[in-house]
Amino acid sequence: MTSWLRPALWLLLILSVAANAVASSLDVGVVVGLGFGLVTLACAVVLAAHHYRHR
Repeated sequence: MTSWLRPALWLLLILSVAANAVASSLDVGVVVGLGFGLVTLACAVVLAAHHYRHR
C-alpha cells in the first residue's frame, strides 16, 4: 500500500462518519445515509485488513 493511501483512507473515514452524522440529523434520506455508511464501512475494513497484514 502506498504511503499516501492509508492517510487518505483515514481522512475519508472521518469525513464519511461526519457526513453520515449530518445526514442523519438533517433527515435527508435513507439512501444518502446508507451511502455514507457503506463508505465508512469500506474504509474501516480496508484499514483493518492493512493493519493485520502489516503488524
